Amino acid sequence: MDKNSMLYQDIESELLITREKIAERVRVLGQQITRDYHDRSLVAVSILKGSVLFFADLIREIDVPLTIDFMQASSYGDSTESSGFVHIKKDLDRSIEGKDILLVEDIVDSGRTLSYLKTMLKKRGAASIRIATLLDKPEGRQVEMEVDYVGFIIPNAFVVGYGLDYAERYRNIPDIGILRPKVYQQ
Repeated sequence: MDKNSMLYQDIESELLITREKIAERVRVLGQQITRDYHDRSLVAVSILKGSVLFFADLIREIDVPLTIDFMQASSYGDSTESSGFVHIKKDLDRSIEGKDILLVEDIVDSGRTLSYLKTMLKKRGAASIRIATLLDKPEGRQVEMEVDYVGFIIPNAFVVGYGLDYAERYRNIPDIGILRPKVYQQ
């Protein structure tokens, strides 16, 4: 995709993270996860919808037996700020009792959604739960949250691309950029 395409018109002029940097970092994360789970199997859980591109690329870099599942949880809706309330829109399809779980998220901001999901999955009997995120925004943290695998630490800005959206738009941009405030302050 040409960086001069109309999809980039609402992005600040300098990209935050290029597709090339994303691909390299995903390879490194996959290698780390492979080392950590080398002697066991894994259930990789994509937190829909934003993590789906990262998830697809990441699991192809993990060289251990794994199964996949999906959850959809929301605390944003069409806003740029978390509502503080986590709503489960799609739950897991299978039991996770006794399983090692890798939650794969697009971005950790307030930490509320992942904290809620981690607590819920522990109650369901998961043997272990680790978190992989493409982006970590520690300045936005409102609850204490440990993230095991981090792609990039980013500033407290509203970002889109590579699966991340604003009002369901911009997910298909292969790079990550800061959304111009004029788009969401209308």
